[in-house]
Amino acid sequence: MPTDRRGALRAGAAAALAGTLSTACGTDRPAPRPRRPAPAPVAAPAPRRYPGRPAEITTGPRDRPRVALTFHGQGDPATARALLDHAERAGARLTVLAVGDWLDRHPGMARRVLDGGHDLGNHTQHHLDITAMTEAEAHAEIQACARRLHRLTGSIGTWFRPSRARHAGETVRRAARRAGYPHVLSYDVDSLDFTSPGPAAVVANVTREIRNGSVVSLHFGYPDTVAALPLLLADLDRRGLSAVTTTELLT
Repeated sequence: MPTDRRGALRAGAAAALAGTLSTACGTDRPAPRPRRPAPAPVAAPAPRRYPGRPAEITTGPRDRPRVALTFHGQGDPATARALLDHAERAGARLTVLAVGDWLDRHPGMARRVLDGGHDLGNHTQHHLDITAMTEAEAHAEIQACARRLHRLTGSIGTWFRPSRARHAGETVRRAARRAGYPHVLSYDVDSLDFTSPGPAAVVANVTREIRNGSVVSLHFGYPDTVAALPLLLADLDRRGLSAVTTTELLT
């Protein structure tokens, strides 16, 4: 065999052997692992119109044993997570009306609320006295929070509640409709938990007034509320009342 041909064969065999050893010893760069798909984005339902219902909703139907526990969403997120955990362990679902600048500081709370099966809505951007604003100012506050919700969840949220006001006048209702909220969510039972009266007083403030269809006002950010919620849920269970989202209450 010609010398140059033998040399070429040896070189080819050596290259093949080197490739085999390289693969066996793991010296080749490993194939890249397939990337895990990103988690599905949170999908919050859009606001619904309830024909025959007033522009401001204060209660649900009185002929069904259901109530809505609604929370003004701001303050220490640790208390928010504790309240959501308590509710979920008891099989309860809440309605959270979030303040926009709170979501700016704690954007993960939007997903936490929705992943627990709760309603998430709009409580204005800065939690100022909306009744003291012009219609344009009120609309800007509502729309700014709606934009945060949409960015985080793909929806402007299920409900709007005015800030620092139990009821909304026509100016605020018009501003809310312009921002995409057909109804304003009020309540018929006030826990007064924001006054920090103690857990027993929070429970008593609710249980004195609550009945079928009630919408209860509560707050994130207060330790009394965290301590009161398991007691309140146990009392509702004894009465045969289910804590559901506001959407479920009205459906």
